[in-house]
Amino acid sequence: MIKVVLQGSLKAAAGGRSEFALEATNIRQLLDRLGEADPALLPVLERGVAVSIDGQLYRDAWYQAIPPDSEVFLFGKMAGG
Repeated sequence: MIKVVLQGSLKAAAGGRSEFALEATNIRQLLDRLGEADPALLPVLERGVAVSIDGQLYRDAWYQAIPPDSEVFLFGKMAGG
């Protein structure tokens, strides 16, 4: 089971819930399952997220494998200005 920790706008969209336990083999599958677990997250997920797997940051690596029992942090992408 993968521990998913939500930060910032994702945590707010989930009504303050900050952790989920999900089964997934890659980032794309993890995001799909997270959206199924809490549909309120879908708009934020669609805007884009930054993903950290066991301390390693990944950008647009949708098929990056996630080892079992990993800790994944998700951050909503910020707009520049």
